[in-house]
Amino acid sequence: MSDTSLHSNGQTGEAGFGDYYALLKPRVMSLVVFTAVVGLVVAPVSVHPVVALASILFIALGGGASGALNMWWDADIDRKMKRTLSRPIPSGKVTEGEALGLGVALSGIAVVMLALAANMMAGALLAFTIFFYVVIYTMWLKRWTPQNIVIGGAAGAFPPMIGWAVATGGISIESVLMFALTFAWTPPHFWALALFTKGDYANAGVPMLTVTHGRRATRAHILGYTFALAAVAIALGLTSIGGPVYMVVAVVLNAMFIKGAVNVWRRTDDDSDADKHKAERGLFKLSLAYLFLHYGALLVEATLKPYGLGGW
Repeated sequence: MSDTSLHSNGQTGEAGFGDYYALLKPRVMSLVVFTAVVGLVVAPVSVHPVVALASILFIALGGGASGALNMWWDADIDRKMKRTLSRPIPSGKVTEGEALGLGVALSGIAVVMLALAANMMAGALLAFTIFFYVVIYTMWLKRWTPQNIVIGGAAGAFPPMIGWAVATGGISIESVLMFALTFAWTPPHFWALALFTKGDYANAGVPMLTVTHGRRATRAHILGYTFALAAVAIALGLTSIGGPVYMVVAVVLNAMFIKGAVNVWRRTDDDSDADKHKAERGLFKLSLAYLFLHYGALLVEATLKPYGLGGW
């Protein structure tokens, strides 16, 4: 992999380790890793620490590979959006070919090694996750339908299922509900962001709901998905991996989230931009903590169970 690449404006930039690491979307990867760890830890089957660490590493590599392939395919629209101009390819630090090569190589390594380290089910789920994110979401849905975030959100929802499969070799109602939690969270999270970055998506030609249906429809969609999200969160708390600690966290957080969604829904285009952005930014910031706190509560329940304190 070369250390230099050509800027789109003809200038040459030095690519360092940090640039290639940025291709892997480390912020997204952190959520992938965390939810996968939770899925593995809360499963009813114990896993050898070496197998667990190796599995999480390969899941992280798979998530990073998806990010690199996403940046490779979306390089053209990344150059048109303010919030993505500094990414490695638009900034000219890494070429599109390098991103493609890195993504393909890491994908192959991650899937094969996870299957060998854990089991075929975990490897197959990781392979499908990468395929879904890169092909179904990035290449197809993202530029075709305003429901891109809704359907594409499935890709980011698979990691806890993969972690569960590492431990159990299968799928259960608990892992499906962990998937559903992330899946239902994705639309209000991204639509809240889109409400105050609408210009970016319009300039790039991405049919985000805010662009195709407007702010009013987007606010209504956020509210609807928020109620669905709350139902999933409570349902998860009633399974074998839930418990009183999780349920308290879920009730409080979802009450706050519903309140935030209602505040966003009540806004009108007659309100000042500052007022609108305050509600939308507030919901977006809450959404950033939402998943970590829910999954963190599941970890607390799993930690307390050996002492007879966690679970129902």
